[in-house]
Amino acid sequence: MFRFLTKLDYLLRETLLGLRRGGWMNWAAISTVTVLLFLFGTGLQASWQLEGLLNQVGSQLEVSAYLETGVDGAMLKPVIERFPEAEVVKSISKEEAWASLVKDLGISDLKDASRQLEGNPLVDELKVRAKSSASVPILAKKLKNLQGVEDVQYVDEAVKRIAQLDRGLNWLSLMITGLLTVTTIAVISTTIRLIVMARRREIEVMQLVGATSSWIYFPFILQGIVFGVVGATIAWGLIQAVGQFLQNLLAQQPEFVQFLAAEGSLRPINSIALPLILLGFGGSVGLLGSLLAVRRFATR
Repeated sequence: MFRFLTKLDYLLRETLLGLRRGGWMNWAAISTVTVLLFLFGTGLQASWQLEGLLNQVGSQLEVSAYLETGVDGAMLKPVIERFPEAEVVKSISKEEAWASLVKDLGISDLKDASRQLEGNPLVDELKVRAKSSASVPILAKKLKNLQGVEDVQYVDEAVKRIAQLDRGLNWLSLMITGLLTVTTIAVISTTIRLIVMARRREIEVMQLVGATSSWIYFPFILQGIVFGVVGATIAWGLIQAVGQFLQNLLAQQPEFVQFLAAEGSLRPINSIALPLILLGFGGSVGLLGSLLAVRRFATR
């Protein structure tokens, strides 16, 4: 146990010494990691929010099936409930629809309204809520093909637009993240390489006394991981600050905008996963950059 603590103390001291020797290059590496992870985290968070909004809109989007005259909606309800795309099926009789219409129009006497139109002109209706936004067109097609269904109506334009925006954001985020990842790895690798060159005399002495390459260069690898972790922490703080600012800004917007923002808010599991993903990604980038830097020295 004492031997392990001694080795750990050495590694930590060497890592801190290397960071002090890095000077302004440390901040160049950390700032590059911060920019990378801030953009990556922002894109990932926005993608999750759009996906949540898409799922909410999709689950709340109902397909209305208007039946032919004389067809009872209660008879078709069990058939539709067996559709794998259908989540909830609600039957609305023409009497219920007529009473609701008369109420919305502000007509107090239901009998007078029926008498003026020579009876109830409406038909039974089935409101079917889909399990997902992707299944809405399939569900609408199945309802249209049912015998006794005269017309099917649903509004899917908003869902399509949100889905297109989500896909576009994912591709853009992927391209930017890829380019910045390569840049960040290069900056970290250059930083570690300069630190190694600044301590080359100490490294030569350690080699002469029999220290292994892994023991010599492991502190430099830890430095790269530190760059990634510190950059991830700063990026997470910036994302939180921007999110809080946007929340305060949306609180002053119309209720419809506030509703969309609430529907697209992150789930608790995503709120926990995002900082962990940033830390993992940052540490991985730092590790890869430092490995590339010390590889050429360790193989000499």
